[in-house]
This record gives sequence, C-alpha cells and structure tokens, in this order.
Amino acid sequence: MAMTFKRLLPIPRDIRQEMPLPEGFAQKKEAFDAEVAAVLSGQDPARRLLIIGPCSADREDSVLDYMHRLAALSERVSDRFIVIPRVYTNKPRTRGTGYKGLLHNPNPSAAPDLLEGVKAIRRMHLRVITETGMFTADEMLYPANYQYLIDLLSYIAVGARSVENQEHRLVASGVPCPVGMKNPTGGSMGVMLNSILAAQAPQTFIFRNWEVETQGNPLAHAVLRGFIGPDGTNYPNYHYESIERLVAVYTEADFLHPAAIIDCNHDNSGKRPLEQMRICHEIVDSCQRSREIARLVRGFMIESYLIDGNQPVDGGTYGQSITDACLGWERTERLVLEMADRL
Repeated sequence: MAMTFKRLLPIPRDIRQEMPLPEGFAQKKEAFDAEVAAVLSGQDPARRLLIIGPCSADREDSVLDYMHRLAALSERVSDRFIVIPRVYTNKPRTRGTGYKGLLHNPNPSAAPDLLEGVKAIRRMHLRVITETGMFTADEMLYPANYQYLIDLLSYIAVGARSVENQEHRLVASGVPCPVGMKNPTGGSMGVMLNSILAAQAPQTFIFRNWEVETQGNPLAHAVLRGFIGPDGTNYPNYHYESIERLVAVYTEADFLHPAAIIDCNHDNSGKRPLEQMRICHEIVDSCQRSREIARLVRGFMIESYLIDGNQPVDGGTYGQSITDACLGWERTERLVLEMADRL
C-alpha cells in the first residue's frame, strides 16, 4: 500500500471552534479588510500595502518579538502603508524534502506532527492578531487547509509553483480576502494573468467532498517575484520596463481592479536579502516617473526577520531565518521609514 492513513484529523470548523477569534476582533478585521480593499481597488491611492515578515514563521517567541516591533513601526508609517505581517506557516520545497513549515513541523527539529501542526498554525496567527492588533497574511500552499485560518487572514498568496494549478485558481475565486497570484518560476506573464482571470470569475467545483460555487474574487491580483531562465539564471521583473509591459497587457484585458504587488526577494533579488533595500527604492523611483506604474503598483512584499541572513534548521541563532535569507530588523526599520518619506 503506497499511502498509509495514520489518523483522522479535526475538520477546520472544529479547530476554529476550539481556538476561536476573541470577541470584538471580527469587527476590527472587517474594518481593516475594507482598508486593504480600498488600496487594491485604487480608492485609496495615497497608501500601499506592505506585506512583510519572516520567510517562514518558525517559532512563537522570535516571531512575536518581531511582530511587536513591526506593530510599532506600522503606527509610524500608517499614512503611507497598510502593514500586513507575513505569518507563513507552510514552506514549499522544490525537491519535496526538508523543513516544510510550522504546519508539518511545529518543532523544527522533531518529526512531522500534523495534528499539532494544524493547532500550531492557528495559535501563531491568533497570537499575532490578539497581541499586536495586526491581521495576517499566509501562503495558500494546500488549498484544502486554508479554512483552518480563513477567519483570521487578510491576505493570501498563491506561490510560483502553485499558480498554474487548477485547484488553487478555483479556490482563490472563493476566498473572502485578496489573493496575490505570483508569476510562475519560468516567468510567464500570460500564466499569471490567466490565473487572475480564473480567480476573478465565478466557479463551480468539488472542494472537501462538497459541490461548491463561488462568486469570484475581484481582489485577485498580480505579484511579480522574478523568475529563473532556461539557463538557470535569476531574472528580475521589478524593473521599470517589466512593470511597464505588465501595465500594457493588464489594462488591455477585462480585469477587475488591476493591481500588482512587487515581491522584492526571491528571484527578484537572487535570494540576496540585502538587495531588497535597493530594489524597493528603484520601485519607488519607477512609481515617481510613471503615473501608470504608480496606479498599478499597490504594494511591496519584503522578507524580514530579526537577524540578517539565514541558518540551518539546528543553527540556534534567535530570530534568524531557517529557510530563505531575510533582511534583519535594523535595516528593515530604516528601509520602511525611508520608503514612507519618499512615497
């Protein structure tokens, strides 16, 4: 038998009831989500989204330490940015091995424990929300699992390896929050734009043994994260010319609320996290030079943690990423304040 069914896990509704969002936060989230929607739809042209935080939310103590600092910084730049903290609890692995995030490995040094994992991811998001007042973002790596968090999330990303997948596109059409569709690892703008069209359209499909219908997600949008060429080299797509081309094809088609977020790490930086500082400033330059680019670019993604760089899973450095390398806190704070001044 190729697949062993170890145990039946609680359905998302049961986990949500066991670990509820405290009273009063649902109304706060509704108001926050309306502000996010206003930025993406262009009704609030003065502000942009800043989706920022660790590559992977690996442990509660250092993640919460980071988030408290981020909440204080968010208040200082609230006239220019709506900050959505990255609390990414699933980690895609190109070769299928290694640390797969909090859902799989609530203890990064121990064996996978998915029962504890589904509780750990919800507990992490709940602690960020209730202790800092910020509502969170996560990646929809497994479409069937997002319902464990659906009442908590204010932003969802569909990654470069998932954006061509039919189920991700269909589920994105029924998610009640903005979904950023990344360009695929090969860089095709057409694939990314088709995923946005699919997510914005009403859909009917099978989901968790239910026949479901969606109304479409008008806030599905593009995320530019760079790509890997046929020669294996990283190629960025945050430059003026790349965004200009996206403006042209995005505005020609029948999209609702054309919008783009620029992912400043990954293949845009060649996974060199300190380059995010230069990249962010170049994007601000492009927005200042072109009214069309300024209208389309509605935010930034930045991978940031307490300590610059990354380390092995068993590295032991508090607040340093155990997945992709991140920008440390001191540089992060300086960058965000500089961007707020320029925008």
